[in-house]
This record gives sequence, structure tokens and C-alpha cells, in this order.
Amino acid sequence: MGIQLIGNGGVVVGAGEEAAKPLHANLLPYSGNWYRYSGFTGTIGAALAANSELLQFRFLSGTKSFAIAQKVMFDGLGIVAVASAAGPLGFNLFPARAWSAAGSGGTRIAVSGDNLQMRTDEPNSQVNDLGIATTGALTVGTKALDANAIGQALGGIGTGAVTIYGPTSIVAPQPLLDASGGGSSPLILANQEGFAIRTTHIGPAGLTYVAGFTVIWCEVTAF
Repeated sequence: MGIQLIGNGGVVVGAGEEAAKPLHANLLPYSGNWYRYSGFTGTIGAALAANSELLQFRFLSGTKSFAIAQKVMFDGLGIVAVASAAGPLGFNLFPARAWSAAGSGGTRIAVSGDNLQMRTDEPNSQVNDLGIATTGALTVGTKALDANAIGQALGGIGTGAVTIYGPTSIVAPQPLLDASGGGSSPLILANQEGFAIRTTHIGPAGLTYVAGFTVIWCEVTAF
């Protein structure tokens, strides 16, 4: 049995091939508390090992039961010193479960006060630990990473002068996770869950760089 949607003034909204009376929709974000972090590493040392953690995001439930990671962006990579040997370099995102002890090292991002909220009167985030690397890998803490990544950015490093790379970005900026357009699931994090962004390969010899990341998430009581 079909249904009819009645618009303003009692007009029936068109459907199917009919385009004369369309339905106007306004896309709104999930209800809940919204937060955003954008930051960059320090100068990462040459030949950093594969699977080194550069960003850690750990959620603890409280007033809100879930953190909904809607978008995680790799914002770009800037060369500090050119590589002396060519090779691949990239970053991937791994969900983390049973995260009972936070990582350490690097810069731990303040979540108290007026930080990260997308609206002034929202409470502080329940993200218990958010860290980004300075010159080397973060200490991993106690957690179980999934066997497979759910997003990645990958590029190749050459040995030419910095000027050949244009704006010195050699791994194209791109989302590691993007559910902002609807139609796909965000990463839904419960108590002591989160994610880590790791290097895909050992850094090419001689290369030092700075990498940037952005995380957008919502905290809700149910999902």
C-alpha cells in the first residue's frame, strides 16, 4: 500500500518520476554532543618503524555511552628533509577494543575547559586520552587492535629535491574514515574503545616529515 506525504498548504509531495512537487529536506547532524580535533605531529625522525602509532583516540563511557567517529582525515604531509632512498609511506586507521590502559608519549591533547566542543555550552568530551606524536612513535598502552585497518592513505617517496613535490605534500590528503555523507556506518565506539593511526611502512632513509590529522565525532547516550 502506498503512502502520501502532504506538504505546505496541503499539496501532495511528488515521488518517482514526478519532479514538479519535490520534497525539500534539511540534513542535520546526529543529536548529541559534537567535538572536533585537528593537529599535526612534530618532525618525525627518519626511518620510523612500520606500525608506529602517530595518533591515539580512547573513549570512556559515562553520561554518554558511545562516541560516534564520523570522519577522520589525513590532512597532508610536509617534507622537512628529503629522503636518501625511495620507498612507500602511508598511514592507516585501526579500531581498538578493550583499551584498559592509555598510551603515552608525544603530546596529550587537553579535553577540559573550552576545548574541542563545537558549541560552547556542551560538556567536555569523554575521550579519556587523545595523543599525537612529536618525533617518534607513541607508547601503545594496553589494547587490542583489529587485525585489519578500516582506512588508509598511501604514497611513494622519491629522492628528488623538495621543489619537485609542489607544495611538499607527497601523500595525498584524504579521509581515513568518512561517514559524513550518510549511507555508510561511522565507527561506533563504546567504553574503552577507540582507534589508532599507524604508519604503513618503515620511513624511507633520511626522510623527516610532519603529518596532520583531523577527527570529528559525536557523543550520545544510545545509538
